[in-house]
Amino acid sequence: MPHHTLPSPSLSAIHCNMGDRGRLLLVAVAMAGAYLALAWISLLATGPTEVSLIWPATGVIYALILYFGWRWWPLPVICVLLLHLAIAPVPLSFLPWSVASNVAGPLAGIWFVGRFVPGLLQRFDVPTGAGVLAGGAVLSVVSASFGALGMWLSGQSPANALLTDALRWVMGDLFGILTVTPAVLFLLQHRLSNASLPRSEGGYASTPERRIWLGLTCTVVLGAIWLGHSQPSHALAMVGLPLATLVWGAVRLPPLTVAIANGTIWLVMALALNLGFAGPAPGTPLDAASLAAFLCVIAAIPMTLSLGTHQTRQATNRLLQRATTDPLTGLPNRSAFEHQARRAIQIVPAKALALAYIDLDRFRLINDAMSHAVGDELICAVAGVLRANLPPQDQLARIGGDEFAVLMHDTPPDEATARAQRLCEAVASYRFQAGEHVAAPTISIGLVCTFGDESNFGELLALADTSCFAAKERGGNRVQRGESGEQDIVRKSSDTMRWALRLGHALEHDYFQLHCQSIVPLHAGDEGLQHFEILLRLKEPGKPLILPSQFIAAAERYAMGVRLDRYVLDKTLRWFERHPEKVRQVGLCSINLSASSLQDERFLDDLATRLSGSALRPKQLCFELTETSALGDLGRAQRFIAAVRSLGCRFALDDFGTGFCSFGYLRSLDVDFFKIDGSFVREIDSSPLSHAIVRSIADIGRVMKKRTIAECTENEAIRQRLIDMGVDYAQGYTVDHPIEIERYFGTTQRIAITA
Repeated sequence: MPHHTLPSPSLSAIHCNMGDRGRLLLVAVAMAGAYLALAWISLLATGPTEVSLIWPATGVIYALILYFGWRWWPLPVICVLLLHLAIAPVPLSFLPWSVASNVAGPLAGIWFVGRFVPGLLQRFDVPTGAGVLAGGAVLSVVSASFGALGMWLSGQSPANALLTDALRWVMGDLFGILTVTPAVLFLLQHRLSNASLPRSEGGYASTPERRIWLGLTCTVVLGAIWLGHSQPSHALAMVGLPLATLVWGAVRLPPLTVAIANGTIWLVMALALNLGFAGPAPGTPLDAASLAAFLCVIAAIPMTLSLGTHQTRQATNRLLQRATTDPLTGLPNRSAFEHQARRAIQIVPAKALALAYIDLDRFRLINDAMSHAVGDELICAVAGVLRANLPPQDQLARIGGDEFAVLMHDTPPDEATARAQRLCEAVASYRFQAGEHVAAPTISIGLVCTFGDESNFGELLALADTSCFAAKERGGNRVQRGESGEQDIVRKSSDTMRWALRLGHALEHDYFQLHCQSIVPLHAGDEGLQHFEILLRLKEPGKPLILPSQFIAAAERYAMGVRLDRYVLDKTLRWFERHPEKVRQVGLCSINLSASSLQDERFLDDLATRLSGSALRPKQLCFELTETSALGDLGRAQRFIAAVRSLGCRFALDDFGTGFCSFGYLRSLDVDFFKIDGSFVREIDSSPLSHAIVRSIADIGRVMKKRTIAECTENEAIRQRLIDMGVDYAQGYTVDHPIEIERYFGTTQRIAITA
């Protein structure tokens, strides 16, 4: 016989949980007392030598053995012996049969449950109830077989009553299982397991509603008995009144309450019917069996409805928890935090609130160096540190990958700042070990303090986010208050974020325009073709033209440089594919690249693929990279430039001269053009140093056989000086202003400024 128990509170687990075997003994005594009390109630109307209409004592034994396992089989033996020796004497010849029926039946029931419905009792739902009932049916049949046979063999019942006695026995046991077993199981689970019965946090009746229900239920039960007694013809009809209140309870109350109420009410009703208090008692054994069957059906309805309702509530709670809980840390997620924060602002509008936006510093290094799994462990560890250093009333949530938020209630600004600073110190003092590596994480916190009646959660969160960004900009491991003294930094960060969103929208809707500015030769011999630089402008519907200086910082900050580079290249090539007749006019089409394109492994492959079908030949394209970007990773820049030139394209170092102190790297960067930085060109007449730098670059270009281009050539005097120094090309307002590419190539003739 297998030892079947509820999965959560096996016998050994209960020993560990309670730490005292005396409590198990107390359970055994209580169950024995319940068995004897219920058996005595059942025998009131029938006597010890007859089969009772109801036998709730079976429900106690079945629940006990179902819960603790077959090793508790001696308890029903003790209970039966006490019953027959002290309360209801029976012939000695029947005593072994009575013991056998009360032991074999429950053991057969739990064998059936363990054999055919394994893992049944892990939850409280309709399948659980059906499985318990199926095992109870097996119990009833086995128990009735022993009991009815024993009554016949002991001379208590004639042979022709064998089937009737067995039927009454089955119905009596089933009634006891339906009314008593659920309540006993729920009570055992509630009292002896580590966790209490699962309950929904919402949806159940309030305390006033429960009191009304209890009062009405007691009134209805007493009224039904009184009406059944005063009008016997309507006795069974009165059963509908208690059933109605139980259905109400099944929908609005927890299963434990419903199980206790259901068992109590139907035991009272059955006893009243059996004693004739609520109508005439059943006259024949068949009438008694029919009445017991009817009561079994009625008793099953509330519990079935209660378990189904509870199952639905639990499923809803699980879905709600999954939707509002971060699966990694177990903290509320962004949507749950936003809901809590909005409620806090509305409920206590006059109290001081503080919103802290927390971001781990340099978290990407942990992910890249130690793996994402280690990064997840670090996030969980930091979440624990934050929770341990916050008072219980503060609400902590994980709102992003490595981002947390805290809502501090009734906290003045100075106290909120001190609390946020303590969080920084607590995380900074924590050491996270992953294998042989030890990490010392730090956090940046953006803090916004306000009063609820002045607050809009969306604005608070945005300000806290930008304040956190400002804290990271200052080196991290600090608290940045989003208040008047810090508004310039916060506003600048916020503007940058908004620009990033605006750029993404502009790229999706093709709101950018290509403008061209000529690069003209300063000496004779190169006038036949048009040399120009592609310049990007943002033109949103109904708004003025926007220059790159207003949005390029946001593009670089939020890693949109590569996307812009691809966009400009593709848009340029597509324009010439639509206007192939203009390709013959192009001598040099220069396109700027950002430093992030150097880091993009796919950029070169995509460039080669795109050029293979382009109307422009590779030698007509020149890519510009700023000198500072090239110096940032000289080795990568060298490989990138070599790869671009191997495709047939040309390359230029833009803003050349800003790194003038390091001419040594020029040997490593095999470029075609040096574009002299405009800051030197503009001051060529007023600054001897700028004059010397430009002349030196021109000389270096001639020695290295590289062409030089002077940016910001804004007047004729500067142009003449450049000619004297031997600079090859000029670009600036003295040549022309940038205009749209359609207008640029629509002009039949460009002015070439030469010597």
